[in-house]
Amino acid sequence: MDSFLARLGLDDQPWLQPALVGAIFLASLLAAAVFHKLLFPLILRLSLRTPTDLDSRSLRATRLPLTLGLVVLGGYLALNLPLDLGPRSQGWLDTGASVLGVLLGIVAVAAMASQTFDWYIESAGFKAMPRVGFRLMPLLRRISSAVIYGLGSLLVLDLLNININPLVASLGLGGLAVALAIQPTLANLFAGTYVMTEGVINPGDYIELEGGTAGYVVEVGWRSTRIRTWGNNLVVVPNGKFAETIITNYNEPRAAVNVYLTCGVSYDSDLDEVERVSLEVMRDELESNPNAVTDYGAWFAFDSFGDSNVNFWLFVQARDRLGSFYLQSGLIKRLHRRFKELGIVINYPMRTLQFPDGWGPDALPGLNGDGSGRRPGRRIRRRDTPRLRALGIAVRGPGWRGRSGRFRR
Repeated sequence: MDSFLARLGLDDQPWLQPALVGAIFLASLLAAAVFHKLLFPLILRLSLRTPTDLDSRSLRATRLPLTLGLVVLGGYLALNLPLDLGPRSQGWLDTGASVLGVLLGIVAVAAMASQTFDWYIESAGFKAMPRVGFRLMPLLRRISSAVIYGLGSLLVLDLLNININPLVASLGLGGLAVALAIQPTLANLFAGTYVMTEGVINPGDYIELEGGTAGYVVEVGWRSTRIRTWGNNLVVVPNGKFAETIITNYNEPRAAVNVYLTCGVSYDSDLDEVERVSLEVMRDELESNPNAVTDYGAWFAFDSFGDSNVNFWLFVQARDRLGSFYLQSGLIKRLHRRFKELGIVINYPMRTLQFPDGWGPDALPGLNGDGSGRRPGRRIRRRDTPRLRALGIAVRGPGWRGRSGRFRR
């Protein structure tokens, strides 16, 4: 540069070096403006011809860092070329330019990583695995950005000739201490990741836990899962316990819920007629109730001989859990009305007792008195004790003296 200026006779002009510095820097600003306004849009148009928009997103993320990089390069050339810097000043200039270049590179890489995660959430992640796309990917995006900025900071410290070995060692020990201190929180975090990626529990599902807690899922978070019970109370379950318990999801694999209704009729009933009437009742209810799944059909079968009735069951399907209550209530009312019209009896619980001859209810007053407080008709003998105990009548042991006298030996 000095020999070129000497041939032009401008090497001894005091204003020349500042003018060159300004000219080179202005030229870099002009080049950055042309790149930002003209060249970069042209490159974006070319990227639109590809089948995916990931490259377009990545280019947009690097637009500002690349433009600022041209400005930094122009500033470095403006100070390095015209000026005769000493070794110390030259070292500072090189270090400053390197640090600025690394910082701009970190910003560009972090922006590209963030755009990549956003693209996955909006396209591939939403179609293939929506829970991962909406829950897990934002967390991974933040973690990746933190890792990029952390590594970039260590690289900047190394460029500034700062020994990072003690810092790395202290970060390792500090990370171990923090991990031990927040171990329950980390356990809930990883359990929340497992619950979200499994996809078996979604907000709005009605679930029942092993301990009896039941309700609608309000939110599945990273640390806990919130359930709204029938009493309109909010139950917060840590994900660590939530991932280990047994869960019944009434909305999966389908929202339809089977309705299983049991009943019984008297032994004197015509079972063929009971079956015919029950099937008619179920078909009528399926046609009239909007909560019923008509394609599933109606199923009937006798189940067992009970103490008072011949037991049977009715089996239909409702569209969802809430509709199953309306469907079951409608079946009960309709079946009870039809049985009442046709004289089919649903017995109350009862039992028939068989007594030995001479030991029925009519013979008891003669054995234990007539209930009027007077002396009984005859004395209880020792041989009567087993029979009375078999009938459930309490009798005391030998030597007992009652109003009827003492047992004779």
